[in-house]
Amino acid sequence: MKNNRREFLKASLLGGAAAATGVMAAAAEADETAAGSKAPLHLLVLGGTGFIGPHMVREALRRGHTVTLFNRGRTNNELFPDLETIKGDRAGDLDGLRGRSFDAVIDNSGYVPRHVESSAKLLADNVNHYLFISTISVYASFAEPMDESSPLGTIEDETVEEVTGETYGPLKALCEKRAAAAMGDDRLTVLRPTYICGPGDHTDRFSYWPVRAQAGGDMLWPGSHEHTTQIIDVRDLANFTIDSVERRSAGVFNTVTPRGSYTFGNFLDDCTALSAADVNPLWMDEAFIEEHDVAASLPVWHPLSGSFANVSNVSGERAHAAGLRNRPVRETIRDLLTWWDCQPEDRTATLRAGLDPEREAELLELLKS
Repeated sequence: MKNNRREFLKASLLGGAAAATGVMAAAAEADETAAGSKAPLHLLVLGGTGFIGPHMVREALRRGHTVTLFNRGRTNNELFPDLETIKGDRAGDLDGLRGRSFDAVIDNSGYVPRHVESSAKLLADNVNHYLFISTISVYASFAEPMDESSPLGTIEDETVEEVTGETYGPLKALCEKRAAAAMGDDRLTVLRPTYICGPGDHTDRFSYWPVRAQAGGDMLWPGSHEHTTQIIDVRDLANFTIDSVERRSAGVFNTVTPRGSYTFGNFLDDCTALSAADVNPLWMDEAFIEEHDVAASLPVWHPLSGSFANVSNVSGERAHAAGLRNRPVRETIRDLLTWWDCQPEDRTATLRAGLDPEREAELLELLKS
């Protein structure tokens, strides 16, 4: 199971401390904060041109806010040619941020604690609020159901900066801690998403299933119809992110679909409903998956026993009370496939996650025999 854990952490959520005192239940305080949310803000986005960043930038702009980007200028520079972009590098070149003031910072590119600490310390006196995108991988164990108060993972050598499947979660937990030390709990929001999916996803984790279903024919499905999973549509995460900075909703929030609400049976139904192909699903039970060592090739799926038993049993009640809304997963799949079908052939030729076609064919033969 150790290898499975490594693969899960490495491939799944590459995208503080205990929940902060005074976490706002924004649903109860919405009236009080609504007036502030209408005032245009000047937001600094650290990153902004990868997968999740553009959705957050677009949502902020849609609401009338001003956005400044800070990045190295190496990725998707064509996305926002009209926005101010401060060129720099979190690894050591923050000079462009010195002396600048912003209403709020959205940090969706922090993986190394030293980088987060440097940016948060530099900006602490010149911003009102800091929002850090973390991950549910910060939790020390998936063996039990989790909420924001669950123990966090640790790393023996806190000077380590190499992000791997083993270090990713503990380093993110340290990032949360460093941001809190610089900003104070009352000016910090930490969002801990599960699998982020939707248009623009470069990992193909969630995408594997609907894209593979489009090809039709015999198709392997893991676990059973009742096997649950949790995701977050990137646009729902973006909406909640901008809600949080508008309301200055300090605290820690797991951003997930409601636990128990979505199963692989639902997933199959949604995928086949949106595909013109004729899919013949063949279900692999956990014993078969373990025997043939394919768990790491089944993205957004996990066993229901052992150290992964509760990966999809994460409480999102706090975020939902604060206003997080999850669109129907079928809508996510529909929009994802529309985006996917518009990608160039060299992008769609090989999925970056899931079962290799030859391996799937081998397993299908074994399952039928």
